[in-house]
Amino acid sequence: MKLSIVASIIGSAAAFTSPAAPARISTAVNNGMDDLASIAEKSNPVLKFYDPLQLSSTTIWGNTNDETIAFLRHSEIKHGRVAMAAFVGYIVQSNGYHFPFPIDFEGSPYPYAAGSPPEQWDALSDAAKWQIILFVGFLEWFSEASGTHYMRGGVPGKYPNFSDDSAPKKIPHPVPLNLFDPFGFSKNRSEEKKANGLITEINNGRAAMFGILGFISEQRVEGSVPLLKGLVPHYAGETMAPFAH
Repeated sequence: MKLSIVASIIGSAAAFTSPAAPARISTAVNNGMDDLASIAEKSNPVLKFYDPLQLSSTTIWGNTNDETIAFLRHSEIKHGRVAMAAFVGYIVQSNGYHFPFPIDFEGSPYPYAAGSPPEQWDALSDAAKWQIILFVGFLEWFSEASGTHYMRGGVPGKYPNFSDDSAPKKIPHPVPLNLFDPFGFSKNRSEEKKANGLITEINNGRAAMFGILGFISEQRVEGSVPLLKGLVPHYAGETMAPFAH
């Protein structure tokens, strides 16, 4: 969850430039500013394109403006997805729902009794935390190493399938299910439906970034989010220190 918080902070800056999945599906990153304007108008017809930080006109690490825009778009999509998982996970954990099996070979129960989601994280062993962090790292590595990179002509936000032809070269054993479409429900959708779904995902991701930050802020500074006052318990730990106890 704490990784999700860091991710949502990074992604929230990119959110103001509408750096998200393409409103029109293409395999090349061209006319980045036109894409941003189109996406912005579809995702928020009232506000439309709004870039107070001028991120859409900058370049990073010696890349072109289009490549930089692709990086920002991918960043927002990815962090929006992480924030959605964090937001839903926070609500689920806060209400006592968890896996029924032990969390280690010694039979230790799920640390729900530790308190709120941040306190449940603190109650995990360092070995358990490292498993989660390394798994997230694997997902990131696989995304960067497979297929056409989103800054080099690929589609921002597209996560490669584990079953692609290139996957067996990177994964030493078969993987029957893919990350974002494990049962193949979306692969036959029309391009128009996919584009509309991506716009919905952008907006949900932006809302989730504010949502998870709201939960954590209210837990650390009571009254900082008036709508949540009294709904979430105070947390005295260090939110941004994953291995603090």
